[in-house]
Amino acid sequence: MHYTIILTAKATAQWLTKSRPERDHFLETEVRPVLDKFADQCSVRLFDCDFTHAQVSDFMIIETDNLEHFGYLIGYLRESKTFAAPYFDVKDIIIGVPNNFRGPMNIDDIRKAG
Repeated sequence: MHYTIILTAKATAQWLTKSRPERDHFLETEVRPVLDKFADQCSVRLFDCDFTHAQVSDFMIIETDNLEHFGYLIGYLRESKTFAAPYFDVKDIIIGVPNNFRGPMNIDDIRKAG
């Protein structure tokens, strides 16, 4: 099964008071190595939305075929300053699968069981 995960987060004052060069350095030395470690198992895209949403400043879209890999990816980020300092507070994690309504379930099987 293929999973798409949306992780929403809000930047903290600790992050927002860093200069742009400090943020870039952190992303390259702390976040990028974690994303690269799981690049073969998880596709990750980062988005900025603070100008369109009051409760969330950033979100990630992660795609994977194995939720265990996603769990390890998040574990590494939680142990880094990304979520531990915290530079970002996780607001929500939404996991979905594409077209699951077309899955192998057969409503007649459910009706017969009842």
